[in-house]
Amino acid sequence: MDRFSEMQAFVAVAERGAFNAAARALNRSPAAVTRLIASLEARLDARLFLRSTRAIALTEAGERFLVEARQVLAALAEAEETASGVHGTPRGTLRITAPVLFGEMLLAPVLRDFLDANREVAAELMLLDRVVDLVEEGFDIALRIGELQGASLMARRIGTLRLVTVASPAYLARAGTPETPEALRDHRLVAARGLGDGDWTFRNGERSFVHARSPALSVNTVRAAIDAAVAGFGITRALSYQVQPALARGSLAEILTPFETSRIPVHLVHPHGRRVPARVRAFLDFAADALGQQAAIVRQPFSAGEQTLTKT
Repeated sequence: MDRFSEMQAFVAVAERGAFNAAARALNRSPAAVTRLIASLEARLDARLFLRSTRAIALTEAGERFLVEARQVLAALAEAEETASGVHGTPRGTLRITAPVLFGEMLLAPVLRDFLDANREVAAELMLLDRVVDLVEEGFDIALRIGELQGASLMARRIGTLRLVTVASPAYLARAGTPETPEALRDHRLVAARGLGDGDWTFRNGERSFVHARSPALSVNTVRAAIDAAVAGFGITRALSYQVQPALARGSLAEILTPFETSRIPVHLVHPHGRRVPARVRAFLDFAADALGQQAAIVRQPFSAGEQTLTKT
């Protein structure tokens, strides 16, 4: 059988976790996909999947082969694009990952607009609250919030986000508006994990750490914390894009603005390579401009070029 088809089927099954889903993605029958995987395993003399009546999982050999297979398929697609002269024409499938809330609120609408303007491009958007290895997991682009760690990536800076402290006007009218971080000791706090469950950090000249009392409510999602603040339960903290709609509606108000910490950078990153497919370059340009115009993102003057991050 065609080795390319075998490899393509293997990657599709591994990424979707089911033969039926892989068959739909490849526009093949489940039986055809099953035959391709069987042929591949026979040729490699290795079992790539552990199968049960409920699920399938990669074996250790399958996990190793998946990394190599993705790289081979990506290199082949790039070679075909270059040879056929479409390197300057956006075409093919983009695989993008981003944090869940940012992706839902800001990136997904931008991606839909991009696809409307580039009808020969399709996209898969995976929203994950973890750092994704782009090469091993087969992604073209990731949106990263925070300082970038050493990796073989190209990065394009979009702007920065603010970490803001907010409460509803009703809560502030009832409990008073804290004028300093120390005054938070007398207020009811709502903490979202990852944004300060205990101590909340503020800046007043030099960085200072304010030991607020234990939160009245601790939740594991920012959305739940924001909902509690909108309901008048207490004061919470969030990134600027997360509360922008509520601030625009007047459901929340910012407090303690003079004591904000340093702003948090936002980047679009993609694997480092000699040639970047046209669809990737086109989306980077489109998204950088569209996201930079969002009210919640502070666009500061910086070089329009990309920076290379190398392993340390």
